[in-house]
Amino acid sequence: MPQARFGAVDPRARVVLSVGFALVTVGLSELVALFAALAMATGLMIMAHLPVGSTLRRMAAMDLFIFALIAMLPFTTPGTPMFTIFGFEASREGLYHAVQIALTANAVALAMLALLGTMEAVTLGHALHALRCPERLVQLMMFTVRYIEVLGEEYARMRQAMRARGFRPRSNWHSYRSYGYLVGMMLVRAIERSERILGAMKCRGFTGRIPLLERFEMRRRDWQFVAGFAVALAVLVGIEVANVFV
Repeated sequence: MPQARFGAVDPRARVVLSVGFALVTVGLSELVALFAALAMATGLMIMAHLPVGSTLRRMAAMDLFIFALIAMLPFTTPGTPMFTIFGFEASREGLYHAVQIALTANAVALAMLALLGTMEAVTLGHALHALRCPERLVQLMMFTVRYIEVLGEEYARMRQAMRARGFRPRSNWHSYRSYGYLVGMMLVRAIERSERILGAMKCRGFTGRIPLLERFEMRRRDWQFVAGFAVALAVLVGIEVANVFV
């Protein structure tokens, strides 16, 4: 986990500001304002000392996920034709919407990585609980984060056992059935593990609530960071409004 400059900022403030940035950015429609939001998110990445290589790889994975949607928009949105590919006309309005979506998604994802991705999962859970988020949802998130790695190790052991028995994946019914059995066993073992964990927690006095020992307090530097961030968001809104009425 990188040592982020945001580590000294109150986690509750980081959560609220990340949500505020996402809401403001999603509400923008002018390309100038969206580019400014992306520049702001890039500045947050630099301030958070995020590794450039791994961060760009994460962003590329997200871009590949939405690439199909973005690529289809120019051909499915009616408007002024720009060019034609295999008889399909691409409209200027569709291309504009595609660029809007790409800028919005990248700006929000980059800001989330900077503000929340540099935070420990337990700290994030405590911050959400302090912000009065539903306690069950917070507990579910913390347990999920805790046991994803455990389930990953279980999956790796089962795959290794399949390879030791000579299994080689192919495009046939035997491979499909084998993967079906693998998924089924993963579900069965997950249920068994959850029952053992619940029993162990009850033995330790678990009553349905997780005691949170960490207490947060907003200090002067936290309020300064919040004020600066709010000014930056106001600038984004001002750029949007100025370009709308130009």
